[in-house]
Amino acid sequence: MIATVADITAGVTVGALQRQALLDALDWRVLLCHALNTNRVGLITGSERTLTDDEAQRFGALVQRRLAGEPVAYLVGQREFFGLPFAVSGAVLIPRPDTELLVELALDRLPRGGRVLDMGTGSGAIAVALAHTRSDADVTALDVSADALAVARRNAEANGAHVTFLHSDWFAALADNAPFDVIASNPPYIASGDRHLSEGDLRFEPVGALTDHADGLSALRTLVAGAPAHLAPQGWLLMEHGYDQADAVRELLLAAGYTEVQSWRDIADIERVSGGRRSL
Repeated sequence: MIATVADITAGVTVGALQRQALLDALDWRVLLCHALNTNRVGLITGSERTLTDDEAQRFGALVQRRLAGEPVAYLVGQREFFGLPFAVSGAVLIPRPDTELLVELALDRLPRGGRVLDMGTGSGAIAVALAHTRSDADVTALDVSADALAVARRNAEANGAHVTFLHSDWFAALADNAPFDVIASNPPYIASGDRHLSEGDLRFEPVGALTDHADGLSALRTLVAGAPAHLAPQGWLLMEHGYDQADAVRELLLAAGYTEVQSWRDIADIERVSGGRRSL
């Protein structure tokens, strides 16, 4: 019986480990596959296999770190997004299914051969998903973090996606760029002091990518104010935001003169993305 991490020792079978999980069943299985360098089928067909000392130590260490709260994606170094594998590290946010809505909205509004900009790209998930899906598109992505850009470049290369990456604090490096048909962003939008920053996976993710260290709207204000100078006429600005920020973001867009301002709901039926078009 696996009652504690100390019970994960050499000689225990894969089957026994699967019957006595110390974690959520999915987390347990993902970590076991990673420790044994196998897949779910391998766990099923190799249920009588016994762990070596090295495998037991490796799996035990992963379980201990997960019990301490470290995200599974960081432990295995990867997370799927938009059907593609993305390498992740502590330098970038973990891509989440909610953000796939932002990609879908951008794809719907991107003309053939169009230009799209991903601002605050992090792991490159949005930009790479766009470039992989629309090879005709001219995709640019930027981030203020050099470490994040290094991760994003690796993900673009691994997924065969052509993306132009810029090291930039928001719009600073875009002075000479042609206008974009779509600007998409998942910016920091959690308010300073929000309890969620000290809970769950967020405790381990880069704080500068989560919070604006203010009211949660400052980065969104920067995007709304700066985007028109870099959008083609009738171009779209699309922004992910917090579960309770849709009204405020729509007000920002309307006050700045955007048209067709609206919000869209994610898979949890929460208004997760808001946007509008640059007026003529």
